[in-house]
Amino acid sequence: MLGDRDHARALADEALDVLAGSGAELERSRGRRPRTPARRGAHALTPRETRIALMAAAGETNAATAQALFVTPKTVESHLTSTYRKLGIDGRQGLPDALGER
Repeated sequence: MLGDRDHARALADEALDVLAGSGAELERSRGRRPRTPARRGAHALTPRETRIALMAAAGETNAATAQALFVTPKTVESHLTSTYRKLGIDGRQGLPDALGER
């Protein structure tokens, strides 16, 4: 995982969400935007997370999604992990129902 920026950013975002959710005041976060309290649900997804989630819900593999979006499969995996957390689901089988509210 050495040098995996996407994974590092996903971990940093999760840590900042935890801190923001605990009421901690964040003055600076090493070049990242100050965090607002974590949001949940389909409306909390970024446009990229939404697109990847829709592709996964339609049955696309991570490899096919990565190729279509010109990113790595690891990037797709990171976005899906974040998506599952925001939607409160365990995996791609829950995507169709969770995305129904979008």
